[in-house]
Amino acid sequence: MGLEPGFVEDSGQGARGFARWGEGVLERGPLGGARPMGRPRRQIDAFRCPDCAHLELFAARRSQARRAPRHR
Repeated sequence: MGLEPGFVEDSGQGARGFARWGEGVLERGPLGGARPMGRPRRQIDAFRCPDCAHLELFAARRSQARRAPRHR
């Protein structure tokens, strides 16, 4: 199975402290800003290996936390 195109969205200074993944190719408005309106969004869960600092991000389907994956 291939990967879906998408983008990471941050709400700027008014952000709630986390970013979200937006479905589809990012489109820009006339002034260069992102146009994510009406697109499905997913919570991003991040996991870091404490030994090597490897970082993985996952776009969850539901707003529940995922279990940390096993890093090899």
